[in-house]
Amino acid sequence: MTIQFLGHSSFLITTGAGTRIITDPYDPSGYSGEFSYGVFAEPVDIVTVSHDHADHAGHRLLKGSPIIIKGDGKFAARDAEFLGVRTYHDDSQGSRRGRNTVFVIAADGLRVAHMGDLGHHLSADQAAEIGDVDIALIPVGGFFTIDAAQAEKVAQQLDANIVIPMHYRTDKCGFPIAGVDEFVRDRPNVVRKGSSILEVTPEDIPAERQIVVLEPAL
Repeated sequence: MTIQFLGHSSFLITTGAGTRIITDPYDPSGYSGEFSYGVFAEPVDIVTVSHDHADHAGHRLLKGSPIIIKGDGKFAARDAEFLGVRTYHDDSQGSRRGRNTVFVIAADGLRVAHMGDLGHHLSADQAAEIGDVDIALIPVGGFFTIDAAQAEKVAQQLDANIVIPMHYRTDKCGFPIAGVDEFVRDRPNVVRKGSSILEVTPEDIPAERQIVVLEPAL
């Protein structure tokens, strides 16, 4: 499996069979220049959408005719399985920002959890439904989502072996959120890849939690 960080909360996951899955593609047009990541320009097979905000639901800009997966429940497409777990975009049961779906993507013998715009610690029931994961893609910027300390707690709840931070401030995202350094500061086992891509197999999963920082591709 190859995981490429496109930007913000969007990743391109390519399975060993060549299936292309994009998580939370964005539409950069609606933020008055505060959001300037590029749009992925190649056809894709499957898209997961955690919620309907423009920085996560820009799937109409993608090429091809991808399968769109939204909402709670179990789904299967091509060589991957998907589990959608209902969570919230805030810590008030969605009363301020609405619902959020955590997607667990199972392919190539790995379980990858994309947390969307999670706004709270997981309940015991939510954590049990998601289950243990090999790789967790977790927002860390705070303000609109969980912050750095909360993200670490969520990683522990999921028993994630690899944590890849997302949804943080960069020179292409001017949202009032923290940068990735707030999350990685003083934490052990931080790997800065210096690229947008992580190639991983079940044999590559570390026994001790590792934080992998990827550079946005777009």
